[in-house]
Amino acid sequence: MKHGQAGFRLRCSGIVEAKAGALGPASGGARGRALVERTPPHAWFLVSAVFHYLGPAFAVLLFARVDVLGVAWLRIASAAAIFAAWRRPWRAFATLDRAGRGLLATWGAVLAAMNCCFYVAIDRLPLGTVAAIEFLPVVALAAVGARTARNAGALALAVPGVYLLTDVRLAGAPLGVAFAFANAMLFAAYIVLAHRVARHPSVSGIDGLAAAMLIAAVAVTPVGGWAAAPAALDPVALLAGVGVGLSSSVIPYVTDQLAMARLSRATYALMVSLLPATATVIGILVLTQVPSATEALGVGLVVAAVAVHRDPTRR
Repeated sequence: MKHGQAGFRLRCSGIVEAKAGALGPASGGARGRALVERTPPHAWFLVSAVFHYLGPAFAVLLFARVDVLGVAWLRIASAAAIFAAWRRPWRAFATLDRAGRGLLATWGAVLAAMNCCFYVAIDRLPLGTVAAIEFLPVVALAAVGARTARNAGALALAVPGVYLLTDVRLAGAPLGVAFAFANAMLFAAYIVLAHRVARHPSVSGIDGLAAAMLIAAVAVTPVGGWAAAPAALDPVALLAGVGVGLSSSVIPYVTDQLAMARLSRATYALMVSLLPATATVIGILVLTQVPSATEALGVGLVVAAVAVHRDPTRR
């Protein structure tokens, strides 16, 4: 998406700008606007869902070379560097009022804490357990917005589907469980804050994300910067860190903003239940992990839930 002197920037108009869209007015040209407007928000979410699971593939390499909190620091710092070079978010941040700056500062703090809790949790518990716990507050967010019997039915399909896919086991270490629940609450906060930024009238969603990521990098440095120090002399670890940041915190978060600009928060929260199904598909294609009959049933329930659900704001 490279257009003219604006480089990698896109510009939204029409539907996206009318809803305080994700891309700012300083972004690129007409082709970028047309692409954003033509692409359904569900497609942007699908891109996000795929890349959410490519990031952990890079993280596997990093866990063998860098401490868990160091991996969190590398992910956030590399993403912040990419956003800084791409968006120069300090300019948009400077134009905001106190409330707008506070919103971005809060989002940045949530991003830092969420990533740290996630990596500490998956270091102590099975990833499926962490994913299942993470989904619990998201169900609550979806339930708040499910104002119809149809959407309540969608939730009734999604919950057992995610349960079957993640094979919940809560027999892990108590500290791991505590961090998993902390990550879950922070993930719910991420959805709320990201949706507010996506609809904010004074800053584009992606510029807001870029500023929040810089704030997150500052916030996480005292916690994880020291743990990432060994990677300074390890080119493989550094490259893997950039890969984690790009695939876990740049591509999915940007496409999240493009989706959130046109989806209600409840709709987005329910679509998060697609993530375990996406992981299953990636497992088949990349890792040749053929799902069992139970897992296949879980995928079917989740897909059915998304098909049944309707955005309460859509006419």
